[in-house]
Amino acid sequence: MRPTTMNRIVLVATLLAAACLPATAQFSAPPNTGSTFKDTSMLKPPAGAKIAIYKFEDLECPACSHAYPIVHAAAERYKIPIVRHDFPLKMHIWSRDAAITARYLQDKVSPATAEEFRGAVFAAQQSIASKEDLANFTRKFFQSHKLNQPFVIDPAGLFAAEVNADYTLGERIGITQTPTIWVVTQKNWVQVTDINQLYSTIDSVQSQIAQSTPAPTPNSKLKHATGTQK
Repeated sequence: MRPTTMNRIVLVATLLAAACLPATAQFSAPPNTGSTFKDTSMLKPPAGAKIAIYKFEDLECPACSHAYPIVHAAAERYKIPIVRHDFPLKMHIWSRDAAITARYLQDKVSPATAEEFRGAVFAAQQSIASKEDLANFTRKFFQSHKLNQPFVIDPAGLFAAEVNADYTLGERIGITQTPTIWVVTQKNWVQVTDINQLYSTIDSVQSQIAQSTPAPTPNSKLKHATGTQK
């Protein structure tokens, strides 16, 4: 029996997802373990934050699309920042162009608008099969947000350079798949190899931070309450 068009679409989607996901689903790895990374010295939360979600994503990756709302819901629930980097896989047709547009919106419009664009791309991902589809999607996004879309998004290559810098950083770390997600602290990191384990991983890391924080002494409490008199 000849495969139907729907069967072909399902097969292509399955192959794309397999290319983005690990070979087997795993639970979150113990601290500072997981995939074999080359350099993890940069896996830290932003200044002033004790914990963060750190991720590399590809806007054309089905697994990234699946993980996106889970990551953002977790960040909102726990009130922790997300450190995101673009890692457009070379096998994908339009992901790099989409990342460049997101960088344009972040730098020229607002980070919130760029985030909305990324979320919209992920939501519409299955209907974007070519660069032409992406161009049509992008045009409608700009129109719906009453934004003037430049004829050329990145004439000087500035936003492409930002995406390239992210990709280079990913290569330095040793990224081999998307999404690659960690929960990071100032001292260690935990790779989340199963997105369904993200919440429990954050709970575990927060518990470790609380246990490692020394309790204030009675004298320090008194000084904090009354101040030091001269």
